[in-house]
Amino acid sequence: MGKVVADMSMSLDGFVADPSDGVDKVFGWYGTGDVAVESAHPDITFQVSENSAAYLREAIADTGALVSGRRTFDLAEGWDGKHPTGVPVFIATHSVPDGWPRADVPFTFVTDGIESAIAQAKAAAGDKSVCVASPSIAQQCLEAGLLDEIQVAVVPVLLGDGIRLFERFKDLEVDLTGPRVIEGKGVTHLVYGVKSA
Repeated sequence: MGKVVADMSMSLDGFVADPSDGVDKVFGWYGTGDVAVESAHPDITFQVSENSAAYLREAIADTGALVSGRRTFDLAEGWDGKHPTGVPVFIATHSVPDGWPRADVPFTFVTDGIESAIAQAKAAAGDKSVCVASPSIAQQCLEAGLLDEIQVAVVPVLLGDGIRLFERFKDLEVDLTGPRVIEGKGVTHLVYGVKSA
């Protein structure tokens, strides 16, 4: 069975979005190069550096399912029903939004906790990894001992305020291995393993 991986783009001072939930600054590296990497979404093609392209292609090939939070789902407006990863998406939420689920859209709304969301995503992913794609869900996975790896795309900007990737770790200490470092254009990819307790 594959790993559970948190994968986020982040400012150097630790923010994944600005105070208005804007992600243009932290996602800007997806358009800073001359190598095209297609996503599963017909309207999204990334233009990145050669190193970032190799990193992205590896991540895309290794991802079998994605777990997101309801807030991220709402902000992304449900990715228009097709997430760029092209894999089954599991949204951890307290309630299913109006108009969902929809036929022929591979989104599952999980209302019985993060452990259930990860278990369902692992079953769907098979031997591939489960990608965790929201800060709250990544934090819940760390607290529950469910996370195997943290991948951070650090961009050269200081936002000063906004949504932090790691916000509420007052009583939790997590030891990591690594990092593996991949330098791209306008981004540095850091890959850390999470040591099991």
